[in-house]
Amino acid sequence: MATARDIMKGGHSAGASRAINGQVNGSVSAAGTAISDATDLTASINVVTTAAASSGVQLPSCEIGDEVEILNLGDNAVTVYPDISTGQINDLAAGAGFLLATNTAVKVRRYTTLRWMGFLSA
Repeated sequence: MATARDIMKGGHSAGASRAINGQVNGSVSAAGTAISDATDLTASINVVTTAAASSGVQLPSCEIGDEVEILNLGDNAVTVYPDISTGQINDLAAGAGFLLATNTAVKVRRYTTLRWMGFLSA
């Protein structure tokens, strides 16, 4: 993916270039213990810095083909939930989340209206 600087060299404004590249939220606090009360992610790149035991985050509503990245730098694993209770990540049950360990990242891509695929870091 091109950097915002590369996109600006092509004649786009700084604001448009940043929008094309996505927004970063560098300070996410995971919360809740279920899909209904997990922290709603609002950016395309999210850094969890505070993670209480059993807390979670919920993917944003996105278009097919959109990607969301999550890095967990909190003290505990974080449960990552789909954006809706009928949504699925990989082959998990509808509405189920998966644990993202500390100091790991995941990139998820929406590939249907209800399905996400996740790619975990080492």
